[in-house]
Amino acid sequence: MSLLIKYLSLCWFRNNPADLVPTKSFMWKTVVFYLVSGIIVEGLIADPADGTLEVSLRTIMAFSSIAMLLLVIRKWQYFNQLFTAIFVCENFIMTLAIAAEALDFVMVMNKEEYREEISISLAILLVGWYLAIVSYILRQLFSYKMSVSIILAVSYFVATYGIPMLVMDI
Repeated sequence: MSLLIKYLSLCWFRNNPADLVPTKSFMWKTVVFYLVSGIIVEGLIADPADGTLEVSLRTIMAFSSIAMLLLVIRKWQYFNQLFTAIFVCENFIMTLAIAAEALDFVMVMNKEEYREEISISLAILLVGWYLAIVSYILRQLFSYKMSVSIILAVSYFVATYGIPMLVMDI
């Protein structure tokens, strides 16, 4: 539990992922939660089968993007720490996204006048926070300048969300 709290502290821009060493069990649980929470969110947005396929593609892209970055910069030894840090924080954001989906459903049922504005604002907040977290993790782990870490975070986001979304639309 203390390891989870240390990793969740990254979501609040505390700790350095280089100082956190995940166990194999913790890494597998992180990946399983990533898959399950992603399937729940995508299943609420679209068809559960399509959502499952998109989350599977997103997982492949996430691992591939992290592996590619680490191979290019020759820091493969950080693979477990980097993917665990990103996935734990993404799991946290995904849990908040599930809550946002539930809130949207309640607002639809109550015919809330500003439902779309509230939902879009929450989505923008969560995506912005996610990008800030990934940027922070990369900056802490590799001592990148802020601009480089932001570019890498946006690239990672496009690779893990944009490409699977495009594939699903084809």
